Amino acid sequence: MCRLLGVVSAAPISVADAVGAHVLKDFVALTKVHGDGWGIAHVDEPGGDPRVEVSAGSALDDPAFSAAVEEQRLTAGMVHLRWATNGLAVQPQNSHPFVVGGVAMAHNGSIKPTGPLDELVERGIAASLRGTTDSERYFGVIRQHRRTAPDLAEAVRRAVAQLRALYPGASLNALVLGEGQLIAVHAHAHSQLPAEDIEEITAADLPTEHLEDYFALRWARAGDGALVVGSTGFGDLDWQPLPPESVTAISMADLSMNSVPVMAD
Repeated sequence: MCRLLGVVSAAPISVADAVGAHVLKDFVALTKVHGDGWGIAHVDEPGGDPRVEVSAGSALDDPAFSAAVEEQRLTAGMVHLRWATNGLAVQPQNSHPFVVGGVAMAHNGSIKPTGPLDELVERGIAASLRGTTDSERYFGVIRQHRRTAPDLAEAVRRAVAQLRALYPGASLNALVLGEGQLIAVHAHAHSQLPAEDIEEITAADLPTEHLEDYFALRWARAGDGALVVGSTGFGDLDWQPLPPESVTAISMADLSMNSVPVMAD
């Protein structure tokens, strides 16, 4: 499980300036349990390809992380704090975001058992995977649908719909960055944290939202008019809920938002 933070801005801005120093501090504080790696993907100008930096270490007191969120100016980007699923290695290859062909993706959830997911991933895509996570395989399914979908948002929707049919209770929450858009998948089907994760959150004294609505995604308008998408449990922005079981595309060109249900008619 993980925490997600996405930003889209009309003019280049750092993540820290977009959300505010106090919100970023709240976000980084989540490394109390989400300390198994971090990653950031950023696009410097609308239409550009995302560049990705990842680490298997904690974001807390990491100069590389601080530079990425405080100094790097972007028009769109996303930040991921990882809480490794039990049994998955803490190594750079498993840190999100993943990036292939001008598209980056980060996931918050666990897709188990992995057998049906593995069967969905075509042999050529499977051979290109760098790590061992279910999340990277999820990204592989998106990549497959992009070949025939008219745009990236529809490829994401088709992938999520296909996975939802196989995994009715899984959290498929994700951020996808590329092709001039930041795409937020809010599809967690009322997923619940395992008892051992609840105990760890409680012991770490994290905000109660982590227990009440851990998997929710929401959006807000922040500094300089930037649009922000984030997980629960940090920040005091004027958060608004994203529609449940939906895919929302935010344009880098004009910050317009378009939400569609995962199970389109």
